[in-house]
Amino acid sequence: MLDNDILTLPTDKIAIEQGCYYDPSAADRAVKFFPLFLRHTKGQFAKKPFVLLEWQSKLIKTLFGWKAKDGLRRFRRCYVEVPKKNGKSVLCAGIALLLLIADKEIGAQVYLAASDREQASIIFRECQAMVRGNGSLADNLITTESKKIIQYPKLNSFLKALSADAYRNEGLDASAIIFDELHSQPNRDLWDCLSYAGSARRQPLLMSITTAGFDRESICYEQRRYADNILNGTIPDITFLPLIYGATEEDDWTKETTWFKCNPSLGETITLESFKADFNEAVNSSQKENAFKRYRLNIWTQADVRWLKLIDWDKCLADMPELKGRVCYAALDLSATTDLTSFALLFPMDNGEYYLLVWHWIPELNARERERRDKVPYLTWHKQGHIETTPGNVIDYEYIRKKINELNLIYSIKEIALDRWNATGIATQLEQDGFIIVPFGQGFNSMSAPTKEYEVLVLQGKMKHNDNPVLRWEIGNCAVEQDATDNIKPSKKKSTERIGGVVASIMALGRAIVRPKEDEKIEYISYL
Repeated sequence: MLDNDILTLPTDKIAIEQGCYYDPSAADRAVKFFPLFLRHTKGQFAKKPFVLLEWQSKLIKTLFGWKAKDGLRRFRRCYVEVPKKNGKSVLCAGIALLLLIADKEIGAQVYLAASDREQASIIFRECQAMVRGNGSLADNLITTESKKIIQYPKLNSFLKALSADAYRNEGLDASAIIFDELHSQPNRDLWDCLSYAGSARRQPLLMSITTAGFDRESICYEQRRYADNILNGTIPDITFLPLIYGATEEDDWTKETTWFKCNPSLGETITLESFKADFNEAVNSSQKENAFKRYRLNIWTQADVRWLKLIDWDKCLADMPELKGRVCYAALDLSATTDLTSFALLFPMDNGEYYLLVWHWIPELNARERERRDKVPYLTWHKQGHIETTPGNVIDYEYIRKKINELNLIYSIKEIALDRWNATGIATQLEQDGFIIVPFGQGFNSMSAPTKEYEVLVLQGKMKHNDNPVLRWEIGNCAVEQDATDNIKPSKKKSTERIGGVVASIMALGRAIVRPKEDEKIEYISYL
């Protein structure tokens, strides 16, 4: 007879037919470990006994209550996918200590794994704090912070946070491995190595607890698909325990009923008020909508996201004030020699607003062919003065250099940000002309902060522009991509069309928001 307080799976019937059974006493023993030995370490529950929430209790009872025919644990792998702020990390810490102390495994080796050692250390520090909060645990366990290890001499066991290069160590004899945020794994090396680290154990456990990601080629999504196939009855693997909380395509992501369905701890570890605040931000931003769906509703999103809404961009339209002689920050996006090249000037104003001017160039001899191929009105924009042509069938950088010098006679260009790639020639020439050239990469490290700030300024109506139709077209094209640590940047690969003017203006903003004080001395890298 199965307990109503456990998770039910399509594979349970098969498991029972193969001699598996549910042991209520083992399940209760595991659940009682949490409030008897562990206390919460932070927030509103600090110093209170760790009483499992309903969904956590069901997971623990299922994981530790089910037995194989030989009396060992039925489940050898477990995949849990739940949105952020649902008590995931503290649950991981509790499970790790349970496996170390109360699993009756002599010589247990419990490892905490993540995308890097710092991420794994988050759970380790939670374990460490729990140990310090209980006199009995503190007396029987030895914690070594520098090595990120907790030892249990009585059973010759230990718990340890793994370093990022642990996959190079194939000598691990793990009794249990807990992967935190599996979606953040940069590749499958660590997973593949640790998957076999418990092969010599009688009841090894490989457990991953994660939020949704975006990389559908990742090891995390591979495990997710496998879990889905077990839940829908496609794969009859009785040793794999899947638990997924998330919205489906049929769910309306704007409804509270969907929020509660996806967040089993909503109202406990996260308040409905803060959830609503996140939602209100999401409905006004494509990028934040994407993050809300992934982190709050556990929806696997695409890495690239259409970035700004044109309705927000259009609200930034303004009559340009007199900018002659004003200090501005410039950036040049060279793109390919046959593509649009873009130059941006960004003028910081005393009230926190910015005024943006952007120029675009296209090779004269291939403009008509490009218009036919791309179905974009380049020639019309050229006649209207929004695109300039350079002689020949490739971008003439000397022509652009002269234009920049002409603009400097009108405006006070403080510096020019320029991507390091394939720009040495024009960078050297501009430097010879007296400009300060600042190398500015277009990767996540350089672009993430100004990209996020650019979005904020647009939403606040502070990125003022003169309704340049080419730039507006690029804004509509622009998609952003994000890495595993939530850095974002414009994606030329994922965007539907050209976005050089957007990239150049973000680069200019990147320099403007870190502009030095007048009395600070800054050393610039010289191309000369």
